[in-house]
Formats: sequence, C-alpha cells, structure tokens
Amino acid sequence: MKAIKTLTPSKKSPHSKPVKPKKDLSVDTGLNAGDRLPRFSALNESGDQFSHQDLKGKKVVIYFYPKDMTSGCTQESCDFRDAFNQFKKKGYQIFGVSKDSVASHKKFKAKYDLHFELLSDPEATMCEAFGVWKEKSMYGRKYMGIERTTFVIGSDGKIQMIYRKVKVPGHVESVLNELV
Repeated sequence: MKAIKTLTPSKKSPHSKPVKPKKDLSVDTGLNAGDRLPRFSALNESGDQFSHQDLKGKKVVIYFYPKDMTSGCTQESCDFRDAFNQFKKKGYQIFGVSKDSVASHKKFKAKYDLHFELLSDPEATMCEAFGVWKEKSMYGRKYMGIERTTFVIGSDGKIQMIYRKVKVPGHVESVLNELV
C-alpha cells in the first residue's frame, strides 16, 4: 500500500462561497489509502446523473477544485487535459469535481477543451463524502470551501493515493509518475 501524498498550497484561495460558521463545519471522513471509494451521486456537465457505481471496475483519478474559470483551477484542469493521453495509456479516467453548476462546467469544459467529465456538486455532498469540504480562512474571514485534493482509485474500488492541500505547479506530473 502506498503512502498518502500530502502537498501544501502556495496560498489560500477565496474561491468558495463565504459562510459564517459558529464552529468548524469541516467534514473529516478519515479517508485513507486502502479505504473503499465513498458512495456519491452528482451530475456531469451534460446534466446526466453519475454515481460511484459508474466507476465499478475502473481506475480513476478524481480531483476536487474550488471554482471553474479561476487561475489555479484552470491551470490544474488544463494540466490534467494535457496529460490526458498519458493517464489513458495507464488505464485511468479523470474526473474533476467542484460546486459549480452544470452550466458553468459545460462552459469551462468547452472553453478549455477538457477531455474528461466534470461533476457538479452544488450541495457539497460529494465533497463531504470525500472529506474535502473544509473551513478556510482568509484575511481573518472564515468560510467553507473545497480543499484542493486528488484521489487515485484502483479498479477494485479502493483508494490508492490521496494528495491533500494540492499545490498546482507540478501536481499532475507527480500523480502521473506515481501511477503503475
């Protein structure tokens, strides 16, 4: 079993809707390498229902990002796009997840010619299931948002690797180099 990869961000990102929680509402699912893929359901950029069951028997990379059309999220998505064929050669499918709407994902995918599905999670239920919905702080203001995280899932439905607090530069290359 491979160790969990932890990367730290270069800066905090205010890309999520502000919320004033009285306590830390972050959901820590305690997911670790070797755990089963959590159950989830979301809509893809075409508005079609997509769930954990659609991934049965497939090797996948699921990356969570804060917001479409922002600099860091666009760079990360374009890095996955540019490495798409290399992931495909290794047998992996790629999925991006954020709280953005189906319409936003559709525009984002078209504008940047992304070759993989984007999943819309407006209520953060998938984010909570994966433990990436976290309390953040910027300039003393607290809000809830997506912690940039990447999960590598094996064809057996188990998490192989987790990259938390992702720093965008070099991340996709790092993930790709770790895949067997």
